[in-house]
Amino acid sequence: MATAGPAPALDLAPPLPAPPDGRVTLLFHFARLQLPAIALTQPAFRTHLARTFALSAAKSPTPLAWEAYLDGLYVLDWLVAVGCLTNQNAAWEMLFAARTGRSDCLLVDALRARACRLYPRDDERQESSVGEFWSALIAPERDGGTAILARYDGQRPLAPWLIRVFQNRHLSELRSHHGVTSLPDDDIAQPMPTAGQTETRWHEVFCDAARQWLRHLPDAERLLLGLRWRYRLSQREVAALLGVHEGTISRQTDKLRDRALETIGKQLVLAGWTDDDLAGYILTEMASLLVDEPSLNADSLKRLLAARGKTLPG
Repeated sequence: MATAGPAPALDLAPPLPAPPDGRVTLLFHFARLQLPAIALTQPAFRTHLARTFALSAAKSPTPLAWEAYLDGLYVLDWLVAVGCLTNQNAAWEMLFAARTGRSDCLLVDALRARACRLYPRDDERQESSVGEFWSALIAPERDGGTAILARYDGQRPLAPWLIRVFQNRHLSELRSHHGVTSLPDDDIAQPMPTAGQTETRWHEVFCDAARQWLRHLPDAERLLLGLRWRYRLSQREVAALLGVHEGTISRQTDKLRDRALETIGKQLVLAGWTDDDLAGYILTEMASLLVDEPSLNADSLKRLLAARGKTLPG
């Protein structure tokens, strides 16, 4: 009698729930009414919606319901992203015209400003980094990869998400020059603030408190902050660069982080902050602020290192 082979492996992943037909239909007609220049059939609309729901569900720590996903959907931004993925000129024109931040600058200008801070005094790299990013929006950079816009799940505004992805990709590139495992280039590299955290009031209170804290840092701590938090060097790399024990860098980093949380957190609490995740908000906002901080740019860090007879890795 023939012996049965091993049973085939079963895919035990639970199937994704079906979308609510009525609400999706209403959403389709709303989106088409708001952005008629982007042509998308209802079946294509549903196909892309199922795709981005799956993206969001894969990142959710708990099972994701369609109602929760649709409640958080930035449907017009989502439609622009889908329009770009389907090579519609109208969608690209809308993306080029997208405005960002309180300064209301164009998305491409915001990316160029980030590039200038990431690659100071390197005009060629600044320009190429933005050009390469635009190309990667719909064309994967490697076989089997996923285009940037194909990773957008619609659960946050599109333009700020693209700026965050751009920043994270190039921080990863800076790390890779030092032989360190790079950060993921998706938005998970640095958490996006929640809707309640993006209020202008809290952002302004944070920026005022953080810059006041930065102004009073001694040079040694400013250098550590720049190397660890802005350029994301590992503790081992910083220890090797400065010629000290790795444990020393670990203790100094912990103390610096704790003082930042205490000092900046106190100002937020005095201003009326009542949410639970105060530390998470400070660390998330700090990641963006440090990229823009002049006292931590490459030239400033070079000067601080030169005073110690060291040079910035590059």
